[in-house]
Amino acid sequence: MADIQAPAATEAASRPVHGDAGDEGYSKQLKPRHMTMIAIGGAIGTGLFLGAGGRLAEVGPALAIAYALCGIFAVLVVRALGELVVHRPSSGAFVSYAREFMGEKGAYTAGWLYFLNWAVTGIADITAAATYAHFWSMFTDVPQWVLALVALAVVLAANLVSVKYFGEMEFWFSLVKVAALVVFMGVAVFLIATRHPVDGHVPGLASITGHGGLFPSGVLPMMLVMQGIVFAYAGLELSGIAAGETEDARKVVPKALNSIIWRIALFYVGSVVLLSLLLPHTAYSAGESPFVTVLAKLGIPGAAGVMNLVVLTAALSSLNSGLYSTGRILRSMAMAGSAPRFTARMNKGQVPYGGILLTASFGVVGVVMNFFIPHDSFEVVLNFASFCILATWAMIMICSLLFWRRSRRGLVDRPAYRLPWAPYSQIVTLLFLLAVLVLVCADGGVGSMTALAMPVVVAALVGGWFLVRRRVATLAASTAPAAPAHGGEVGGEARP
Repeated sequence: MADIQAPAATEAASRPVHGDAGDEGYSKQLKPRHMTMIAIGGAIGTGLFLGAGGRLAEVGPALAIAYALCGIFAVLVVRALGELVVHRPSSGAFVSYAREFMGEKGAYTAGWLYFLNWAVTGIADITAAATYAHFWSMFTDVPQWVLALVALAVVLAANLVSVKYFGEMEFWFSLVKVAALVVFMGVAVFLIATRHPVDGHVPGLASITGHGGLFPSGVLPMMLVMQGIVFAYAGLELSGIAAGETEDARKVVPKALNSIIWRIALFYVGSVVLLSLLLPHTAYSAGESPFVTVLAKLGIPGAAGVMNLVVLTAALSSLNSGLYSTGRILRSMAMAGSAPRFTARMNKGQVPYGGILLTASFGVVGVVMNFFIPHDSFEVVLNFASFCILATWAMIMICSLLFWRRSRRGLVDRPAYRLPWAPYSQIVTLLFLLAVLVLVCADGGVGSMTALAMPVVVAALVGGWFLVRRRVATLAASTAPAAPAHGGEVGGEARP
C-alpha cells in the first residue's frame, strides 16, 4: 500500500503554490453588490450606447445577429476567466495567470496588450463623452478637445481616491445605465405594441421588411463590423481583476458572472432588435447615440437630454473602469519587473496611482486627436482597441487551455465553476478571434490602419522585452522557491 501511495504523495508535494506579489497591499473593500454592478457595467458601455448607431446605419437589423454571435464567444471568454479566478483570485487577473502557465514572457505580453487596450479605449471614451456633450447647446461652441480634456481630468481625480470610492461610483453608474435601458426598452415595447408613430413612422416589422430586409447591405458588411462589436463587449473581464479586492471572491465572482448571458441577450441583442423595429436603419447615424435618436424623434420634452446624460455617464464609467483595471495590471507587472517601477507605487488610499497616471497620460493623446481629427477619432481608436481586445481575449483562452492541460496531468485541480466543453470551447473561440482579426485587416479605411499598426505593436513588444528581461529574471530568481528534491518544476512556469 505504501508503494501505491508514494507516487500520489510525491505528485501532491510537487504541485506549485502560486502567488502574485502585486496582490499585496490592497484593501478588500469591494462588496458583492459592487461586484455584481461592476460586471453589469462592464457589459454596457460606449460600444453599445454610441457605436450601435453607426453600425445600425451601416448593416441594418442584421446587427442583432452579429451581437448575438460575438456575445456567445464573449461569454466563453468570461467563463474561462471566471474558472481561473476561482482557481486563484488575483488583482493581476489574466496577467498573473499568464505568469503561472506561460512564464514571464506570457505575462509581459498579456499585460502590455491589455494596457494598450484600455489606453486606447480611454481615448474612445473621452471622445464619446465630448461627442455626447455637444448634444446640449451650451457646449456646442466648446471645442471637442476641451470637453475631452475635462472628462479625462474629472475621472482621473475620482479614480485616485480609493477602491471603495471606485466601487461606489461604478455601482451607481451601472445602476443608472441599467435603469435607463430598462425604461427605454419598456417604452419601445409600448410604442411597438400600440403602433404609436415615431417621427411619422409606424413602428413594427415594416421598419425591417420595407427597408432592405434583415441584410440591407448584404452579409459581408455584417461580418466586417465584428471588430466594433468585440469592442462593445470589452470590459466584461473587469470582474476578474476586481476579484483581488473582494472578500470571498471564489463565492462572489461566479454569481456575478453567471448573469452575463441574460444581460447580453437582453441589453445588446434586445436593444438592437427594438431599435430596428422602431425606426428604419437609415434613421440612425454614427455621430449620435441611437437611443437619443429615438427619444429626440418622439418629441418628449427633455427625454433625449436625459438619455444623453445617461450615455455620457456610460462613457465616463468605461473610462473609470479602464483606469482602475490598468492600474492593477501594471502594478502586478511592475512587481515582476516588466513594467516601470513607479507603476507599483500606491497612495494612502491603497490605490496604485503610478499605473493609473501612466494610462491617463495616453488620454492626452486622445485630447490631441480630438483637436486634429474630431470626426474620425472614435472610429480610428475603436479599430485599434479591437485588435488589443482580440489579443487579450486570446491570451485568456490560451491560459485557460494550458490550465485545462495541466489539470489533465494532475498538476492542478479544476474548480466546480468551470468553462464548459473544454478544450473545444477554447479552440473554437481562438479560431473565431483569428477570423475577426482577418476581417479587421481586410476592412478598408481605418481597418487598414489597424493592420499597419500591428507590426509596430509587435516590434515594440519585442524591443520592450529585451529592455526588461534582465530585471524580470533577477526578480524571478530572488522570489523563486527552492527547487524540489525530486527535480520537479519550479513554480510551474518557465523562467526566462
